[in-house]
Formats: sequence, structure tokens, C-alpha cells
Amino acid sequence: MSYCDFAPGHEFHGPYHDDEYGFPLKEDHELFGRLILEMNQAGLSWLTILKKKDNFRRAYDNFDVDIVADYGENDRLRLLSDAGIIRNRLKVDAAIHNARVIRELRTTYGSFAGWLDHHHPRSKPEWVKLFKKTFRFTGGEITGEFLMSTGYLPGAHIETCPVYARVLESNPPWVQIIDGTR
Repeated sequence: MSYCDFAPGHEFHGPYHDDEYGFPLKEDHELFGRLILEMNQAGLSWLTILKKKDNFRRAYDNFDVDIVADYGENDRLRLLSDAGIIRNRLKVDAAIHNARVIRELRTTYGSFAGWLDHHHPRSKPEWVKLFKKTFRFTGGEITGEFLMSTGYLPGAHIETCPVYARVLESNPPWVQIIDGTR
């Protein structure tokens, strides 16, 4: 059973499936937020993360890369004591580290999306290797889901899903490769 078979109509999965999953993101805070959510899903259900999504947004200052990159020990301790999010030391430390990496990537690529676009297209294994070299806590599943959910890899929706057509209309990066516009 695919996500497209059970997500529609679900209180949490439905809105994510219908309006977010697979649609391209370009703003750093959106991409960074999705990366944080995907990292925190490791070992847990996506439903748990969707239920806590607003808490993550609040806890991580609306996923503002610059603010999170400047987090110090007090912020780290605040996150580790916040029952509204996943209180995992490795995940919290990785989020702060990754914000610092994204801020540094901006000096060369202008934005997180600029860095992703510069390295696009790649196969999933190539992306995983790049993410592991660049970021923390970004294994194969996390990297693959992050890229699929933000339009850099295909597969978020089955072709018979009504949302698939809307994703195609949004011209995600993976479509640009297939139709030769890149």
C-alpha cells in the first residue's frame, strides 16, 4: 500500500500528502524545517512527527537557519527539555550543526536551494553520499525522503494519485530532468 492509498482524508497525513509532500521548496527555512522533521522521524513514525510539526517550528524559531546556527548551550538544553519535540541529543546537535553548514553553504551557493540545485541531478546513492559528507544525521532513508518530499527525487506520489498532477504542475526539479528543461 502506498502513502497515496492511506493518507488522503487522514487528520494529519491527509493535509501533508495533499499540500506538501513532493512539492518543491525553495526557501531556506522551509528546506531546513523539512530536513529537521525528516531527521527526527528516524526510528519513529511519520505520524508522530506530523503531530509535533508545529512544536518543532516553534522550538526551532520557525526553522530560521541563522537563528538556529547561533544556538548555544542554553538553547540546546531548552530543546532537550522540550516535551513537544523529540528530545534526542544526537538529533538536536545535528540540527544545530546542519544550520551552521547551511549558513556556510550560502557563501558559495546563495541558499540551501542553490546548493541543492547546483548538485542536481544525482541518483539517490550519490545524494546520500553527498549528504553524509556535508551534514550530520542524514543516512539513506532520511536523505531519500527529504529529497523526495521536496521535489528533488521522484516517487512521492503514484501516477494515479490526483496530487501527482498538481506536483507535476509545480515543476519540481526531478521533472525538469525528465522533460529536458534543465
